[in-house]
Amino acid sequence: MNSKTLGVIVAAAAVVAAFGAWRWSAGSASSGSGAVAVSGPASAASGGPAVSVSTVRAEKRDYPVMLEATGTVTALNSVDVKPQVSSVVTKVHIREGQFVKAGEPLFTLDARADEANVSKARAQMEKDLAGLADAQRQLTRSRELLAQNFVSQGAVDTNQALVDAQKAAVNADRAAVEAAKVGLSFSRIVTPSAGRAGAISVFPGSTVQPSSPPLVTITQLDPIAVAFNLPQRNLGDALQSLRSGGGKVTALLPENGGRLAGKLQFVDNAVDATSGTVRVKAIFDNKDQRLWPGAFVGVQLAVQTLKDAIVVPQAAIIQTARGKIVYVVETGGKAAVRPVEIVQAAATDAVVTGVQPGERVVVEGRQNLRPGVAVVERGNDAASLARARGSVAASAGQP
Repeated sequence: MNSKTLGVIVAAAAVVAAFGAWRWSAGSASSGSGAVAVSGPASAASGGPAVSVSTVRAEKRDYPVMLEATGTVTALNSVDVKPQVSSVVTKVHIREGQFVKAGEPLFTLDARADEANVSKARAQMEKDLAGLADAQRQLTRSRELLAQNFVSQGAVDTNQALVDAQKAAVNADRAAVEAAKVGLSFSRIVTPSAGRAGAISVFPGSTVQPSSPPLVTITQLDPIAVAFNLPQRNLGDALQSLRSGGGKVTALLPENGGRLAGKLQFVDNAVDATSGTVRVKAIFDNKDQRLWPGAFVGVQLAVQTLKDAIVVPQAAIIQTARGKIVYVVETGGKAAVRPVEIVQAAATDAVVTGVQPGERVVVEGRQNLRPGVAVVERGNDAASLARARGSVAASAGQP
């Protein structure tokens, strides 16, 4: 080793020694002021500016577990009104779209032939009643003569047979009159059940017959049903809900039309082997006609209730390589991580474990957080929750 190389090594050692002395003096000054020097990301987090966030308190409440599906609105009763005899329409009593009550007249058909048949049957009955009266008088007279030994018992029996035959004839006439009245009643078509009239396809003067298309369709709108399919794995939940008196069903109207509460009424007796689903039906009050036959609606069926569940917005949950976490704001205004497990999730809420009731869970600004970062809360729980639900709905493509 020559003298030049030795000089370079000595100079480098002097620089290292000087830098170490400077760091020791800086550390001593910091220690004297009460601060602790931290290296790495933690020092950057603790020394950086506070992060603005919005929070929502974790709720402890009963949480209904919902099954979601798309349903079709169907009428409980829909009757195609057809004539039972061939005739001509003489009068239409209703308008298209009119709400009608059970028994209200709809159409009147030409009834002249049926009225004549009723009159003919009544005339025949009156004739046979007169014959019955005469036969009864003859029987009474023959019995008096028999008592005086003027006629034989055979004559009395003959008169008795005539009376019995006339009674049978009168009974047959009464039946004929009733049959003629039935035919006459076909000329007056009334509403079989309450509902709303559809399009009317005939007018006064139209010829109708039983094989003709329906004169009108009467559809019941209140109450109304929503039919939907559930996967086979949820069949037991649906049956249990039905046995308990009918589970709570919610219809979600399209275009933010609101919600309607209904009740589970029917579970089909077989699973569709093609789709692996079972058809169920729920009943809804529909006084405002918000549900219309044939329309599609979202459906939620409550199958059970989780007692004392911890509920947070789904927007607060972060998926990491090590699992799901949420950020909470601790008492000192610092962000802290809580590993969580999702027990149940639907719509904008999730039931989780790993968070305590009342903890302030970060829903907005969480992407800027690290453990130990100082945070500044903005807004209130209601506003934060509304924004969180809006973001989850938008990401899911919901209206």
